[in-house]
Amino acid sequence: MCASVSRGPLHEEYRLPQVVVSLSISPDQLQRWYAGNVRDVLAYARDGRKVRFPVSVLRPHVTHQGVQGHYAITFDDSNRFQKLVKVG
Repeated sequence: MCASVSRGPLHEEYRLPQVVVSLSISPDQLQRWYAGNVRDVLAYARDGRKVRFPVSVLRPHVTHQGVQGHYAITFDDSNRFQKLVKVG
């Protein structure tokens, strides 16, 4: 699973070992994933960069309220997803 990280209008790519994103995804929005209509999540990191990652990495964090909170996403040197940890 590869993540795409961009900054600004030129969409320059950066390598990031870790970014923190705030997520508020409702159960209804997650239903679109289960139906196969959504493959990626586009979120903004706390520092303003856009981060795209596979919605499937959220599965362990899904509750009846959806996915809520702050998460640290760790990537390898090739910008491939490594882990997602709730940090708040």
